[in-house]
Amino acid sequence: MSNLKMKEAALVYLDRSGGLQKFINDCKYYNDSRQSYAVYRFNILINPSDIVELDAELGNHILHHPVKAAEVFQSVCFIAVKTLSLIGQLQTETQINIVLKLTHLPSLPSYSLNFCEFRLDYTSQRFYMMQGIVIAMTTVTKYTQGARFLCSDEACPLSKGFQYIRVHAPGATESATVRNDFLCNLCSSSLQEDRKFRVLGDKQIVEIITAKALHAFQGYSNTQPFRFQSLTIFLRDELVNKMSIGNEYKIIGIPTCVKTLQTSVCIEANSITFCNPKVPSGITDNFRCLLSLTSSSCWKFTAILANIFASHILPPGTYNFLKLCLLMSLVQTRDSNKELEDCLDILIITSDTLLVDRNNYGTGAVSIQAGSALLAKGGICFIGDLASYKKDKLEQLQSVMESRSITVYIPGKKFGDDTNQQTTFPIQCSFWSFIDMDSSSRKNMQKTNTLIGQMDCSLIPANLVEVFGLLINCNESSPCHPFLPTVQHTLKKAIDPEGLLYLASKQFTTEDFEKLLAFAKNLNVEFSLEAERMVHGYYLASRRIRTDSICGSKLSASALKYLISLSEAHARLNLRNKVLKEDVLIAVLLFETSLTLKYGATVFCVAPNAVFPFELYNEEYLEQRDIYLTQCQQQLLQFIATYGPGTAVFASDE
Repeated sequence: MSNLKMKEAALVYLDRSGGLQKFINDCKYYNDSRQSYAVYRFNILINPSDIVELDAELGNHILHHPVKAAEVFQSVCFIAVKTLSLIGQLQTETQINIVLKLTHLPSLPSYSLNFCEFRLDYTSQRFYMMQGIVIAMTTVTKYTQGARFLCSDEACPLSKGFQYIRVHAPGATESATVRNDFLCNLCSSSLQEDRKFRVLGDKQIVEIITAKALHAFQGYSNTQPFRFQSLTIFLRDELVNKMSIGNEYKIIGIPTCVKTLQTSVCIEANSITFCNPKVPSGITDNFRCLLSLTSSSCWKFTAILANIFASHILPPGTYNFLKLCLLMSLVQTRDSNKELEDCLDILIITSDTLLVDRNNYGTGAVSIQAGSALLAKGGICFIGDLASYKKDKLEQLQSVMESRSITVYIPGKKFGDDTNQQTTFPIQCSFWSFIDMDSSSRKNMQKTNTLIGQMDCSLIPANLVEVFGLLINCNESSPCHPFLPTVQHTLKKAIDPEGLLYLASKQFTTEDFEKLLAFAKNLNVEFSLEAERMVHGYYLASRRIRTDSICGSKLSASALKYLISLSEAHARLNLRNKVLKEDVLIAVLLFETSLTLKYGATVFCVAPNAVFPFELYNEEYLEQRDIYLTQCQQQLLQFIATYGPGTAVFASDE
């Protein structure tokens, strides 16, 4: 009687939810095909909240005994097919394969599967919800949804018809569905598969890890490869190719134990939902107040941000040029980029590898080792010292950065296929790297006949240097990077690792910066007319003065793209939706400094400390910096007017 009651409730639910009409439409597709199948597969959408309200017993059955609950719906659907004559070629109830697709699970701890808990429950065969980041996936292959078997003894009544139907069950291997040792229940003769009735489906296997595991390795760099402990997820049929490496998903599925795999506990996925990154609705009050106080200038807010950024790692006022570039790279790196080229890559030339390697930037952005660029989606892939990699790895990195994609070639013969395959994954991250010039072996290799302002980058291929949007000289012995404050900071941190040494660290915490950067990177910006004219004018003028009759132009085709990206980044960091000429100036100064390091100085001579000409102690120094940058802007306009023929750049009073 209980089973009959649940069947009645199932029929009522199908009728009320529209599931019955969808089932009828699906049956029409099968009936029109006039082809006989071993099984006929139907997806039924289940809203647990609605069905528990309709019938608590059926709802409990679905949540805790999904295989048996599917049998209830199977019986109801079979009666509907026969009563309404929906599929003429269907003969037995076992030919109907019902897959219950859940919209969600109750928001209770008992329905959540925690990767960090031991042991995982894979014996109850019920639904759980888990959340994780995809770190690996296979190509799509085939599996057997269902198969028809016949008794090998022709005299046996079961040598005909559809009495022996094997259907894939959650967590079952291929051999559990199809093999050659099944026996007839009537005469004990062996069963043989009627292959022309076999129904195949698509299968894909992905591996996920909890976000906590990824965050634990944030900022960690090691030349030795390592592997995360992952959980295996089986995707079938309509779920294949619905997940991408680097994205985070919520998955409803049934844990099972598959002893043939190295990871014995697996999840048979039922439904997947993409986890959209949380976008803060605004910034913290401290930053809002700072933005208001600096609203009279287009340069002060970002200058202060760079000055106080990562104050728990470096003393405020040190490495401001580097920190401004890192902040701009962070706000320009978004996993929602339609144009993957918008990402801003940074290459640092330094003699202080310890500090750069130790710096995790305190921003919450994903920073992981080389070879894991896919996992850095929407964040930063920190790949360490380029000079430590071999030629083939550097060539591979250059190819990835140029195309913004990774292509994996799969030899068919190696994996039992006749044809080779290749899969391409988009790269949606920025790359940060550095070159250690302090090594004695590398010092001996450096050239001495460089041009004024030029740095020797011969340790790595010139083409690879070119694909980085910015080249930065981070020399600690220079006036821009005083050595003593850094030493004092390091010693104080050794005594009190968790202590907040500066007022800025208390006023503007790491969480404050995380919210600011998350808000800034999601701003949609557009160029003002004068900013657009200025950036194109500088590009044409700079291209003209860096062109000779032998080598042609030293500016790559992507130079304009980098200038636009830098301008947009500075506008976003200022929390503006429009790119102004003041943003273009900062972009030009950064880019020209990078060009000088690569090729030497030109007639548009930019000082190495042009972006931060003074140490920022108080409001007076910020005012002096604004005056200096205004002078730089006039020099830029003059440079464009002189060397950029055909550009329409004029002073505001003209």
